[in-house]
Amino acid sequence: MITRQILDDIRAFDTIIIHRHVRPDPDALGSQGALMELIKENFPEKKVYVVGEEDPSLTFLVRMDTIEEEVYEGALVIVCDTANAARICDQRYDLGEKLIKIDHHPNVDTYGDLRWVDTNASSTSEMIYEFYLELQDQLSMNVKAARLIYAGIVGDTGRFLFPSTTTKTFHYAAELVAYDFDRTALYDGIYSMKESIARMRGYILTNYTLSPEGMSTIKLTRDILNEFGVSPVDTGQLVGVLGEVEGIKAWVFFIEEEDLIRVRFRSKGPIVNDIAAKYNGGGHPMAAGASVPTWEEAEKVINDLHIACSDYK
Repeated sequence: MITRQILDDIRAFDTIIIHRHVRPDPDALGSQGALMELIKENFPEKKVYVVGEEDPSLTFLVRMDTIEEEVYEGALVIVCDTANAARICDQRYDLGEKLIKIDHHPNVDTYGDLRWVDTNASSTSEMIYEFYLELQDQLSMNVKAARLIYAGIVGDTGRFLFPSTTTKTFHYAAELVAYDFDRTALYDGIYSMKESIARMRGYILTNYTLSPEGMSTIKLTRDILNEFGVSPVDTGQLVGVLGEVEGIKAWVFFIEEEDLIRVRFRSKGPIVNDIAAKYNGGGHPMAAGASVPTWEEAEKVINDLHIACSDYK
């Protein structure tokens, strides 16, 4: 059983460093932080660190550690919720003695000495809870870990609305809410929206395009972002806004940053992670991300999504 192998590795190392993907979402932080809390709860003598750049809007979930490179010497490194090695936040992940991948995205990039990948899981946070359940004869759960797992599941299932939500997901959620954490505060932290974001939401709903094939496109240039006072990081709250629009099969957001254009796909049917993989990205069949260097390259992305929507029946 792979969970037992992971636990054996945790037992074997004195230092454990946990990574996740760049531009973290609640599942990345939830799985990363919950695994840290589980290890600290059950192995208080071990040194456990969580690393990566912080998103100011999500620091209420868990704060990152700042460590020097020498800490990696002889350490176990675990990467949560990251399909591709290129998207691991803090590229020092390969400096440790052993590397473990825990993820629920398609296993396209098979990095790591040990890999636990379950594409049927709603989230990597759900997998962390299963790690505990399968080994609960040897592990204890605490409130901090339960809160982070629940946050990750809520975030990656869109409050239990996405098709990835299963009977098992609801069962796990019911068990997790038995722990004494403030669910209202958690939801407020994840879903509260600044006024600038709300105004940009209105801009998106006014300016999106919709093709006869059911493809929608939004381009958020640096000028538009500056006009609304919104940072590229904040746009993560807006990608799902077109999901309720009738007639849209799939949509793509282009967010212009200083050195590249971020590409975010969402879909109600057409497969989009194959397109993302062509443009330095990846993800789930219905939700994926990528990046392109120019607006000319962005037009190629639009053409590929157009074909996918045209072919989808």
